[in-house]
Amino acid sequence: MMNTSNTYPLHPKMTRTYAGVDSHRDSHTIVILNCFHEKLGEIKIGSAPSEFSKFLKRIKKYLQPNTTWAFGFEDTSAYGRSFVKFLVDKGYLVKHVEASKVATERGQVLYKTDQFDAECACRVLINQFDNLPDATPQDKYWVITNLVTRRNALVKINVMVKNSLHGAIADHYPHYKKFFSCVTRDSALAFYEAYPSPHHLDNVDSHQLAEFLHSASKGRLSSTKAEIILNHVQRDNVPKLEFQDAQDFTVKSLVRQVKNNLAELSAIDEEIEKILQHFNYPLTSIKGIDTLTCAKLIAEIGDIRRFKSAKHLAKYSGVAPVTYASGLTNLQRANARGNRKLNEIFFKIALTSVTPIGKNNVLVNPICYEYFQKKLSEGKTKNQALKAVQRRLVNIIFSVMKHQRPYNAPDISYLETYENNANAFAYSS
Repeated sequence: MMNTSNTYPLHPKMTRTYAGVDSHRDSHTIVILNCFHEKLGEIKIGSAPSEFSKFLKRIKKYLQPNTTWAFGFEDTSAYGRSFVKFLVDKGYLVKHVEASKVATERGQVLYKTDQFDAECACRVLINQFDNLPDATPQDKYWVITNLVTRRNALVKINVMVKNSLHGAIADHYPHYKKFFSCVTRDSALAFYEAYPSPHHLDNVDSHQLAEFLHSASKGRLSSTKAEIILNHVQRDNVPKLEFQDAQDFTVKSLVRQVKNNLAELSAIDEEIEKILQHFNYPLTSIKGIDTLTCAKLIAEIGDIRRFKSAKHLAKYSGVAPVTYASGLTNLQRANARGNRKLNEIFFKIALTSVTPIGKNNVLVNPICYEYFQKKLSEGKTKNQALKAVQRRLVNIIFSVMKHQRPYNAPDISYLETYENNANAFAYSS
């Protein structure tokens, strides 16, 4: 007779009830599933913090016997942040479900609703539970993310404004590129604000213009620059337009906006430096990573404790390759998923690290450059070698953040020794 008194342990997935959350500005939609993807219910609440305690009372009836809650949020840093923080503070397990994974789960459906997005997030939560990072919202990570996001937006705006300024200036000064090496330098902006079109220079001689430029450039520009400008203006002979005042206003307006944007960027950079003092992540000790790049890395990675190893961080960022195997074919291809912002940061660091700069071809990061050359000598393409450098950088950055110690680069002659020891390569204790 079969012994029915023996009890068998449940599969870990069977010990939880799962809730996927789709967050928006005004509301949160929650769909509850069991481990077999069977829908138990759905709830919609407002985004005000006063709604969260009420939600915990409403959701009790969906909790399966002998299980605990597991929540999956696609958005943990914007509209969903306050809800995530509330649940974490209450002791609930909350996972971050990447948007790309939710989109993959959603597939090629012809409809898209908040309920369906929440259900897709919940399915990913169940299927990939062990590989999803924990959501650990902390104010300092939220603040630095907002600062970096604000800076990125301002940079994009400034690029558009500068392009408009180039077009407006070119109409009045066809050879304006010979005037100043950069249109956004203080001296260039001062010149175009004072002389938005050539007719403003009609009664200005080279001595007067030289004094103006000398003051605007803080002594960098001489009378030679004034003569170059006046000679080109005289040679081009651009006529005064019928509505020249309106055109001049446009140029001055663009100059003012560029100046304001640059001032805002400078203020944001100062604020970023202040907030970085609250993180013990000495990433700037790695050659090729400056203060701004350090802030971007922290904003995208968050608390490094979310990741069990460098391998998990590489997978999260899409740096780790994916395998495509069929029969005798076994290929490693670039991963087009993962956190694309973080992937772009790693790519830029790697590219900077392996590219000699200046007339003397100075190496930013000799270790990464030697590793890049080593991969090329093994028959790798440049893209493959660069991807290998990115993967190595993930190891280094993960170790620096995890152990909170500055990176001490090994001697190049010992590169082979460090090849099989990621921890020793990443930092020296």
